[in-house]
Amino acid sequence: MKIGLALGAGGARGLAHIIVLETLDELGLKPVQITGTSMGAIIGACYAAGMSGKDLRRYTLDLFRDRAKVMGALLQTRVGKFADLFSRNPGNPAMIDGEKMLDLFWPDQVPDRFDELAIPFRAIATDFFGRKVRVFDEGALVTGVAASMAIPGLVRPISAGGAVMVDGAVVNPLPFEYLDKADLKIGVEVTGGPRADTIGVPEAFEALFGSSQIMMGAIVQEKLKNARPDILLFPPIDDFAVLDFFRAKEILDASAGIADELKHALDAALTASR
Repeated sequence: MKIGLALGAGGARGLAHIIVLETLDELGLKPVQITGTSMGAIIGACYAAGMSGKDLRRYTLDLFRDRAKVMGALLQTRVGKFADLFSRNPGNPAMIDGEKMLDLFWPDQVPDRFDELAIPFRAIATDFFGRKVRVFDEGALVTGVAASMAIPGLVRPISAGGAVMVDGAVVNPLPFEYLDKADLKIGVEVTGGPRADTIGVPEAFEALFGSSQIMMGAIVQEKLKNARPDILLFPPIDDFAVLDFFRAKEILDASAGIADELKHALDAALTASR
């Protein structure tokens, strides 16, 4: 049976995808195709490059163990400077260049182009002015993934093919319908629900990202009314915020239970196919 894997958008919550990858590795199952949106595209590209789930866990925990190093590298990816706020043509000093960020943070194993990946991979982005989905599966890998993760207001939009691209989660947070090579489709939904500790009026960034999560969850729910992947996983990541990357170990620990859930679902699916 040919397995396809769709990894959804969700910021730091998407680190839960690593548990799914580790489980597939443990079972000796390799997807024939991977699709990903935003954080799902970042992790999906690494896995498609040939990294194992354990490789990704190790790399992620090592990366986010050093807050000062990460924050220093992010400063190098800023599109503007704080002085720009006082210039005649002010820029956004907080906005990040997604391609620069990937160049700095991606593991060395990730190649330059889609056709150099070990597993066929598609990154989902949004054509901003065209108001439609854009699927990247050829050309420069960093461009496709940077487009998929170009969160409005935080990561600079990407120009590609004569169009302007923003975060794929704006139109398709869980792109399982693009797994056209697979007999059995696995979807991992990590937009999550409301945090248990939310009290009072949210601050600006919390309101921005929280609203985005609400939108993404609504899109996924509408999609699921018409079609569903054969296996759909919901890691328990509601207690984590979109930018909680420095809580990587906690996210992985909290999501560990989906390994057994996936094993049971795969066993049932494989048994039914015999």
